Amino acid sequence: MAERLGREARRRHFTCRVDSIDSYNIANLIHEHLAVFVCATTGQGDPPDNMKNFWRFIFRRNLPHNSLCQMDFAVLGLGDSSYPKFNFIAKKLHKRLQQLGANPLQAPALGDDQHDLGPDAVVDPWLSDLWDKVLSLYPLPAGLSIISDLIMLPPKFSLRFLDKQETICNAAEREDSGGIATELQPHHATLVTNQRVTAQDHFQDVRIIEFDITGSGIQYSPGDVVMIQPQNSHKDVQMFCSLLRLHPDSLFVLEPHDPDTPVPPQLPQPCSVQHLVERYLDIRSVPRRSFFQLLSYFSPDEQEREKLLEFSSAVGQEELYTYCNRPRRTTLEVLIDFPHTTPCIPADYLLELFPRIRPRTFSIASSMQVHPNKLQILMAVVQYKTRLHEVRRGLCSSWLASISPEDGKRVPLWVKKGTLKFPSDPDTPLIMVGPGTGVAPFHSAIQERAALGKAGNNLFFGCRGKNKDFYYKDEWEALEKMGHLRLFTAFSRDQVCDLD
Repeated sequence: MAERLGREARRRHFTCRVDSIDSYNIANLIHEHLAVFVCATTGQGDPPDNMKNFWRFIFRRNLPHNSLCQMDFAVLGLGDSSYPKFNFIAKKLHKRLQQLGANPLQAPALGDDQHDLGPDAVVDPWLSDLWDKVLSLYPLPAGLSIISDLIMLPPKFSLRFLDKQETICNAAEREDSGGIATELQPHHATLVTNQRVTAQDHFQDVRIIEFDITGSGIQYSPGDVVMIQPQNSHKDVQMFCSLLRLHPDSLFVLEPHDPDTPVPPQLPQPCSVQHLVERYLDIRSVPRRSFFQLLSYFSPDEQEREKLLEFSSAVGQEELYTYCNRPRRTTLEVLIDFPHTTPCIPADYLLELFPRIRPRTFSIASSMQVHPNKLQILMAVVQYKTRLHEVRRGLCSSWLASISPEDGKRVPLWVKKGTLKFPSDPDTPLIMVGPGTGVAPFHSAIQERAALGKAGNNLFFGCRGKNKDFYYKDEWEALEKMGHLRLFTAFSRDQVCDLD
């Protein structure tokens, strides 16, 4: 959404930067005359990870009330109305900026992911009003007009392909630096356990996945989460490269057109096409409206171009929803559906067409007290059917499920503090309710408390069947016999409820 705003600003001849808020030098904010903040709300009204430093700073009590008196601003929120704190961050940021003297151009946009048309249902009219107000305050210079949507803007980057096959050091093949594992410097952990824990005839495949983190320096506590950076399958990478007529072994250097635009830090320089497609471009996500708009510029086929323009128009959103969102059609499948357009995509536009693969979050299911060199997750392999022939599959869960411990495969990961907080006093009794895979953080807590000899562990666990998806059954029963746990179970398909 922020990149879309940036493109629309460029069409109006504004010099603009699109930045992750925590990578922006906050000291420069007092000098900004016009800023648009695009912010999501995570968890229970929490700011996203790439906004937390800014969030702490902007709410400092010692900031002068006229700090931002030179700035006109607008806030675009992205949220989900099924959560109680819907767009909490956008609302609170809007209010705080006003308190610091900034001038709001209009009320914040409250995009809702629950809407059939997604956030665009709110954002489209909001943006139209915003640009009207912006241009009334900052009119275009004489002789300039808004660049038409029919004209394609130049790319943000150029891919300069190398003639010689130079040695490349991909991120996943580098030795770990030895520092704290982060998103930019993850620890590459060996997968040592990949065990299915649901019955073979059960509809859902749930796995215990365990990683060896020896020598990583990673520390975690019950309630913490592990971030895992997935990658596309070899089959999908081959298909993508074939469709776009790219050679996987080709090497390139990424060169920004604007010196203020940073090269994505997740990409090595130089980089191979294989690395770019396999580990960076999200070709399995459901494409957004902006994808079809940009794709239309490259289409030499009149019929395909008309359909792409329809999908990218405001009036075509119902049809786009039916084609893309409802069946969860992937970007790769869309490329296959437009065979005349896809081979004409210039390599320079790859990073604008395809979003980056985002890391996936899993609750940690193990305790360092018991397994100091291991990290365990309880993972459901995501797969479901739609009207499309091919089963829909989760990118990360399918990738992890496909890895055998014998492969010696290393998985990029790092640990973050979770939103689930356990009492600081370990003698405090706990009542834990964790149905299905939601029991993972409680398994971590119970495992640790039992090792420390702490009593007062009460777990309510529910699943479909006692013999189908009763995770950690043997371990729970052993802890019960030792007096470390009181377990209460409910099996919905067995119609047996044990609350004794």
